[in-house]
Amino acid sequence: VHGLYEGEGVAYFEGGNMYKGMFSEGFMHGQGTYTWADGVKYEGTFVKNVQMFNGCYTWNDGSYYEGSIENGLRHGFGFFRSSTHPVSYIGYWYKGKRHGKGTVYYDREYTSWYSGDWLNNVKEGWGMRCYKSGNTYEGQWEKNVRHGRGRMRWLTDNQEYIGQWVYGIQHGYGTHIWFLKRMPASQYPLRNKYIGNFVNGERHGRGRFIYASGAVYDGEWVCNKKHGKGKFVFKNGNVYEGEFIDDNMVGYPAFQAGAMDAKELNAICAGSRFGTEFAVLRHITALRRVYSFYSSLGCDDAHDNTFLMTRLQFWRFLKDCQLHHSNITLAEMDRILSGDKTPLEEIHSPYETLLFRTFLSHLIHLAFHIYHKEHKDKGPYLSKCFVEMVSRNVIPTACHIQGILFSEQRRTVFALSYIDKCWEIYRAFCRSNTRAPFEPTMKMRQFLWMLNDFKLLSKQLTASRLVEILVKDGPSLHDSSSTNLEQELVFLEFVEALLDCALVYVTNDMIKEQVDHDNQKRSNFRVEDFSEKTTNVSLCPEYSLSQVKLIQT
Repeated sequence: VHGLYEGEGVAYFEGGNMYKGMFSEGFMHGQGTYTWADGVKYEGTFVKNVQMFNGCYTWNDGSYYEGSIENGLRHGFGFFRSSTHPVSYIGYWYKGKRHGKGTVYYDREYTSWYSGDWLNNVKEGWGMRCYKSGNTYEGQWEKNVRHGRGRMRWLTDNQEYIGQWVYGIQHGYGTHIWFLKRMPASQYPLRNKYIGNFVNGERHGRGRFIYASGAVYDGEWVCNKKHGKGKFVFKNGNVYEGEFIDDNMVGYPAFQAGAMDAKELNAICAGSRFGTEFAVLRHITALRRVYSFYSSLGCDDAHDNTFLMTRLQFWRFLKDCQLHHSNITLAEMDRILSGDKTPLEEIHSPYETLLFRTFLSHLIHLAFHIYHKEHKDKGPYLSKCFVEMVSRNVIPTACHIQGILFSEQRRTVFALSYIDKCWEIYRAFCRSNTRAPFEPTMKMRQFLWMLNDFKLLSKQLTASRLVEILVKDGPSLHDSSSTNLEQELVFLEFVEALLDCALVYVTNDMIKEQVDHDNQKRSNFRVEDFSEKTTNVSLCPEYSLSQVKLIQT
């Protein structure tokens, strides 16, 4: 038309390249196939001689790419498979490089792979790596190595580490667990576990080691050895506190008889020690079952079926047993149980772990504070308080999950993936308590202000609806005319309030809009397989595509 190519046709170029497809105004424009002299072929959309939108590249070695194209380069969502290496990749691209979310497979069996963030062909951001051995890492990456916070599981060595990494090495604060090999039908109450500082992959600095036997060391470490000031609690409850050199105690151990809480309990009620012990022993089976149930909430399956309860799980237990309906809030319980030596920022920490013996000790303390007025005129009454709490609160209601966080497994897994970020936000909006010990805490009023600052109050999520969410799981905090917004929120209550608010704030129309947006980004692209290593080439028609270089990931 007017001397220009128009419609369907075939063009042969000097050097042996060929195009077959649609023309418009003399340009390759529309659907077509371009084949280079060396055998590389592109099938897809052209816009004025340039590969655009969607297409498929096939290299003469059998490698191929199918997906989004922009200016001749892989750009957008697409799939690549190498024929010379057992590698494939599915995900997002930017100007010919892996960039954004994507998954790469390093073998044909799909047993070795990485799924996560990419930046210019490099693992950067958050991602999960599964190795051929079965070992896995999930967390942050920088320049293709583990860097930041992440979890590594060595299934071959029965170990796990959760914490900070610096260029592939454990460095900073973290938790290392050694799982025990068990005989069939056997179960230990604990596993070996270290919580503390690491330097270049070794325990170094301040740290706490919990032994499977029940013994605990809390103190200083140097190059994987106990060295410096420390405290060692033996499995029988005896305590040594003093100097350690090269993993050994200095001098003769000055044991302190009994558990640490014995003096306090005796002061509360002299002569009731054995009665309390017998009361605990009568209910020990039920209490172990309760501890096992709550300590496993939100946790992945463990090889040794052993879990250590966190304060977050302990709060859920207290609320399920409705102990916060006894005129003592969860925040007040934290202060009662914290002791004088607990750092202020750790009084309400959801990450604190509780051994089973600590769990029992906490129950005894709370039983006294909740029920002592009912039994104080009946002689030695600590055991009576404990039995009252177990029979009235624990046995009837424990293990019946209330609240939104732990009530459904998929929701729990999703919510817990944001738990660290939520903890950062919670701490940022906490204010110092006006009463001793003046630790950081959050009130309902501050939670309301926070959502208002984030502009999350809406037609659906009004201030009055928010107050209803905050008070629904607690004791009666309001009368017919007012609500007490000075009530404190522990972190569990904060997270569950956020989840309840999300269910109100996010409407079905908002969800549909997001789904439509995601579907549009993916367009109609479909693949049958999945992916890993990839190429870094220019795909413009004026360049030869014969020199394809596979980039080792």
